[in-house]
Amino acid sequence: MGLIVRSSDIHAAGVYTTTPVKKGVHIVEYSGPRITRERADELYEGRPYTYLFGLDDGVNIIDGTGIAAFINHCCDPNCEADEIEGRVWIIAIRDIKAGEELSYDYNLYDGDDDPCICCCGAKKCRGTMYTDEEIERLKGLAKEKKLETVAAGR
Repeated sequence: MGLIVRSSDIHAAGVYTTTPVKKGVHIVEYSGPRITRERADELYEGRPYTYLFGLDDGVNIIDGTGIAAFINHCCDPNCEADEIEGRVWIIAIRDIKAGEELSYDYNLYDGDDDPCICCCGAKKCRGTMYTDEEIERLKGLAKEKKLETVAAGR
């Protein structure tokens, strides 16, 4: 299977397949050195873009260096990321045509002041790369902060 990186309408560069891909195929591994969250914060403090992928253990992060790091988020993706025995695979969740851009839902969950705006263009775009659960959590935090501000008389 051939993959290429080229300009994307979703975000800067994206990954495209040069051949058809069948549903269920493990397309590419998300690869790179394993680092801690603390190290990731040190490396990427103040940088607008990262290629980090948090592992299920909640401790380790892959600092993406392979082609999979260029696969963009989409709210209506054609792939999913799955951690299998400590390795992260990008897997087709439907048949994908040759020339189609690969995408998966990033499902971000550690929101702070970054809105992580989504530009995927899907019909049912959430407008953010965060999970629905994280969106609700962030709304709750914003409401609490507003109430604290009002209570403090600001």
